[in-house]
Amino acid sequence: MRVIDLSSPVDAKAWEPDPIVHEILTPAQGAVHMAEEMKRHLGVEFDPAVLPGGELLSLDTFTLTSHTGTHVDAPSHYGSVAEYGRPRHIDEMPLDWFHRPGLLLDLRDQPTGAAGVEVIEKELSRIGRTPEPYDIVLLHTGASEYVGTPAYFSDFTGLDGAAVDFLLDFGVKVIGTDAFSLDAPFADMIGRYRETGDTGVLWPAHFAGRRREYCQIERLHDLAALPGPYGYTICCFPAKLVGSGAGWTRATALVDE
Repeated sequence: MRVIDLSSPVDAKAWEPDPIVHEILTPAQGAVHMAEEMKRHLGVEFDPAVLPGGELLSLDTFTLTSHTGTHVDAPSHYGSVAEYGRPRHIDEMPLDWFHRPGLLLDLRDQPTGAAGVEVIEKELSRIGRTPEPYDIVLLHTGASEYVGTPAYFSDFTGLDGAAVDFLLDFGVKVIGTDAFSLDAPFADMIGRYRETGDTGVLWPAHFAGRRREYCQIERLHDLAALPGPYGYTICCFPAKLVGSGAGWTRATALVDE
C-alpha cells in the first residue's frame, strides 16, 4: 500500500490571517520545567543536572485555531441550529465517514469565485463516474500552490450552495478542497453581494450544512499526487476536540499496489 500525504503544513513561519504561535522548550529547558512542576505539584525536589547531558524532553506549545492547516469542519461550525436537529460537534461525528473511497474533481480551469452544478456535471462526465454514497469528494483547485502566502486566502475556486446540494444528493457526507474554504474567497462573495443585494451568495457552501448534515475538509494539499480521479481510499480522521466545530486531520490517500 502506498500512502500519499494530502495535508498542508502547520508552520508558524508561514503567513496566516490568524498567526500561529510556536513556543519551544528545548530538552534542557524541559528538564528544568519538569523539576519545577514536580516541586509545585508533588513537593518533590529534583536536580535536573543528574539527567544525561542535563536534558529531559522537549515540549512544543502551538497557539492556533482549529481551522489552521488541514482540518475537518463539523456541522456545528455552520450554525447553532439546523433543519435536521442539533448540529453535531467534531468529536460526535461517525468515524466511518472519514475512511472512504475518494473521487477527485479537477477544477483548476475555474476562475476565482463559486463553481456551480454545471461545472460539477461536466467534470463527472469527463471522468465517467458519479459519486457513490459516502464517497469523499475532493476538489482540486490548484490553490495549494500558494500555501504560506496571502494569495492562498484570496485566489481560489469554491462551490455555490446548489453544487454542494448536488453532491450531497448522491449520498456524499464529506467534501474536501485544497483551497482555504469550500466557499469562494471573502472579497469575491462580498463583491457579488454588494452588486446584487443577494444574501444567497454569502457562504452558501457552509450554510448548506444548516439544511443537510455533512462535513468539509479544507486546506488539503498536493492533490496532484493522486494517481487519478478514483481508485484509492481517503483517510481523514479528525482530532477528537470535544465541543469543537472543527478538528485537525493528517489527511492521506491509501493506494493499493
